[in-house]
Amino acid sequence: QVQLVESGGGLVQPGGSLRLSCAAQGIIFRAYTMHWHRQSPGKQRELVATITYGGSTYYANSVKGRFTISRDNAKNTVYLQMNSLQPDDTAVYYCNAGGPNWGQGTQVTVSS
Repeated sequence: QVQLVESGGGLVQPGGSLRLSCAAQGIIFRAYTMHWHRQSPGKQRELVATITYGGSTYYANSVKGRFTISRDNAKNTVYLQMNSLQPDDTAVYYCNAGGPNWGQGTQVTVSS
């Protein structure tokens, strides 16, 4: 059974940083492309960043240059380093392995 557990969210001031983590179980992690998505109230869930099993990365235009996705295959964990956070980044952040399974998400709130 696939389990994805996100952590690392919180309240941060504009311009601040957070590092999200997602621990995966039930998959051969090193073989999977991993994604971070986010969803704000009243908005559709959107793709934020992707890292392939080979380490190639993709970013949404809204976060390019500010967010960095990385992975540690030894720990079955994918990370999202978020810098220069803005109020528009406020959302619940989820990781996904490309299938129907989602974790509970982690809340990120950017506010002064």
